[in-house]
Amino acid sequence: MSQSADAEEGPRLGEGPRDGSGERAWLLQSPCVESGRTPEAERAKAAGGVSSTAAVFIVVNAALGAGLLNFPSAFNMAGGVVAGLMLQMCMLIFIISGLVVLGYCSQVSNEATYQEVVRVSCGKVSGVVCELSIAVYTFGTCIAFFIVIGDQLECLMAAVAHEAAPSHWYLQRRFTICVTAVLVILPLSIPKEIGFQKYASAFSVVGTWYVTIVVIVKYFLLTEGTVPTNVPTSAASWTAVFNAMPTICFGFQCHVSSVPVFNSMSRKQMRPWGLVVTVGMIICLFVYTGTGVCGFLSFGSEVKQDVLMSYPSDDIAIAIARAFIVVCVVTSYPILHFCGRAVVEGLWLRCRGEQVELCVVRERRRRILQTVVWFSSTLALALFIPDIGKVISLIGGLAACFIFVFPGLCLIQAKLSESDDRSASWYVLVVYGAVMVTIGVFVFGLTTSNSVYQDIVS
Repeated sequence: MSQSADAEEGPRLGEGPRDGSGERAWLLQSPCVESGRTPEAERAKAAGGVSSTAAVFIVVNAALGAGLLNFPSAFNMAGGVVAGLMLQMCMLIFIISGLVVLGYCSQVSNEATYQEVVRVSCGKVSGVVCELSIAVYTFGTCIAFFIVIGDQLECLMAAVAHEAAPSHWYLQRRFTICVTAVLVILPLSIPKEIGFQKYASAFSVVGTWYVTIVVIVKYFLLTEGTVPTNVPTSAASWTAVFNAMPTICFGFQCHVSSVPVFNSMSRKQMRPWGLVVTVGMIICLFVYTGTGVCGFLSFGSEVKQDVLMSYPSDDIAIAIARAFIVVCVVTSYPILHFCGRAVVEGLWLRCRGEQVELCVVRERRRRILQTVVWFSSTLALALFIPDIGKVISLIGGLAACFIFVFPGLCLIQAKLSESDDRSASWYVLVVYGAVMVTIGVFVFGLTTSNSVYQDIVS
């Protein structure tokens, strides 16, 4: 779960340092209206690019995030450890292959960002749909971040007040969300550059690892009287298994970031890239599986959507984990907002047919207006959507489009554009692309419709 110019030179959207949090902002940036290649990719290429080891770290950092907290609940929805592991392993094959496909399509199209690869490979309409999807995805993730902040701060305030639940209004989640949002997140979201958050990336990785270690240790410290008795071993129905897919997609989604990472590598070849994404996803698999399995077995069917909410508020180790998560989310919100704002800005200028260099004077006004509208909308929705599972189910379905649908379409178009003799491998890749698209559409349609249905019923 993890995903980030000077006015005199023209507001090159999304430009920023390529280390730490600035790296994640750069990875999702919207390109200039008149340019498909990003200045950062050109500079990385000129500087010799990043090593495969550094690329693994970037990929892992882009994937790990707040989605970690929902994996125990995903195992519960899947029907137990065996079903959850099987579903996760099956999806991991497509997740890794999707990353490899994006690297291949980036080579073929000679583009350096996810949305531009889609635009060049599949046409302008698909490119616009992709950019809108990125904007909606980052918007939904920002809502989820606010919900996480409210949940964790409420428990921290209860621990400080030595209460089971905060009784005073100034300790309750709606007030703490608003105070944190206005005093911390909004000021961090307004600047044009976010290079000052370059250390937040490493801190986020430390935080997610700490949460994983605490959940695993807590499971092995369970006494006989605290072991849950109701631990599901099978799903309620075959369709219930698919309810876990949005969480898995949300957790492993780093595909939007992957194209710029591939283009920044010193060895921009498919073999090292395949090794990078395989190692990166295996690392994420261990982190998510450790948290998911141990969190699920610690609470069984009683596990909450946010696993930390299942623990008592006065547990010191859990309180530290909550503090880690709050800081990670507070520093991650501006990065995701930065990425979404850059995409919205690019779409706006492209629709108006304006060049970025001619819009310098109005850039600051647009940036502040976009930030205030984005911030206010996500905050308002988070205040009235207390269940993070509802948000994850929606944006998790959208993440399936980034993992399956768009890479599959790009692969099909890339192979159809080849004029060479069409061998058996050509047909296999075209069919595989069609399978990816089919799975992605199925996951997106099923999870989205199920989420809407649950909201209507409840």
